[in-house]
Order: sequence, then C-alpha cells, then structure tokens
Amino acid sequence: MSQEEIFKEAAESILSHDKNKAEEVAKRALALGINPLDMIIRGFREGIIQVGDLFGRGEIFMPELLDAAEAMKTANTILTAAMPEGTQQKRGKVVIGTVQGDIHDIGKLLVVSLLQVNGFDVFDLGHDVEIGKFIEKALEVDADIIGTSALLTTTMPGQRTLEEELRKAGLKDRFRTMVGGAPVTQRWADRIGADAYGEDAAEAVKKALELMEKKIGQPV
Repeated sequence: MSQEEIFKEAAESILSHDKNKAEEVAKRALALGINPLDMIIRGFREGIIQVGDLFGRGEIFMPELLDAAEAMKTANTILTAAMPEGTQQKRGKVVIGTVQGDIHDIGKLLVVSLLQVNGFDVFDLGHDVEIGKFIEKALEVDADIIGTSALLTTTMPGQRTLEEELRKAGLKDRFRTMVGGAPVTQRWADRIGADAYGEDAAEAVKKALELMEKKIGQPV
C-alpha cells in the first residue's frame, strides 16, 4: 500500500466518523514506518477539514461532527505520542471551553483538534464552564491564549465577563483571548476587547498562530 493510499484511508476514517478505523489506520501507518506528522497533516487533517466544510453546508449534523472530532483526537494522540522527542513543535498553550450556561460543543472539538494538529498544547475545559475556571486553568498551565466559545446569544455575555475579570485581575496583558461561536462576530470581539475572533476552526488556528507571532516577535 502506498503512502497516498493510507493518507486517503485516514481521511475517510474521519469522514465516516469511525473512531476504531482511525485508530487502526494510525497504528498501521506507524507499523509501516510512515512519518507521524505527515500522517496527521496529509491524512487525518484533510478528513477533519472536509468534515468542517460538510457541517458548515448543513450536510452533516452535530452528532456526526462530534464523532468525527473524537476519531481525529484518537488518531492524533497515537501519532503525536510516536513522534521523536524534540520533533513535536510546540507553538503555544491554549485553554479553551464553552462558556457557562451553554452546553453546546458544536465546532469547539474541531477547533481543539486542529489546534493540536498545528502544534498547540490544548487544555479543553469542556462546556458550561465558569469564567473563573478559564482564568484558574490559564494560570495553572501558564497559557498563552484563552479561547471561549458561545453558541447562544444568551451566553455571549460570558465572553465579555472574561475580559472584564482579566482586566480586574491585571492579567489582560498576560493572556491573549480568542472568541468564537455561531452568533459571535468580529464586531462583538472588538466591542468586548478580545484579541481575536475565529469565524470557523481553520480561521481560529490562523488567528492563534498570529497571536503567538505577535507575542514572541517571530514566526511560529
């Protein structure tokens, strides 16, 4: 089997949101001596990007999206662990979660997976997360970025509360903040003082990379 064929299998395992298949393909790729990073980028990531596109067009729904993200996470964990010490490029630490009062994970798991694939250490707090827990975790892990997702207009104010609490604690300059979610806009991000807004998972990764470049003063 050629590398291109196994890359295609990897993408298809994500498109079919088959966690067991993704695990099997990842392990088989390692047994065949395929570079783990190539497997992630040229195989599994292609699948998760296509899943995101399908979800955006309304061709698949939340259960399929979440199952695909879990399959991606499983494969990513196996392949990342197999990378030789020193080759796992770390671009920064991100604490992320859905704000308090909001139980939706739509899109967030996709953002988490893509951030991990792109070299970020991601600490996913899940959904319905109290604002204080974002700050507490960011301090604990010395995070670079705090990302919040809100899928309801009624929970969007939680993102503003985070900005206010960071300013009150004198931590606004320490952590960069990103916001996202279906009702969230660039205008809202500007209004509350967030450092970046990601319209979708791919844009969120791009903005996270840009924030890190500004922070360290060089490409990451």
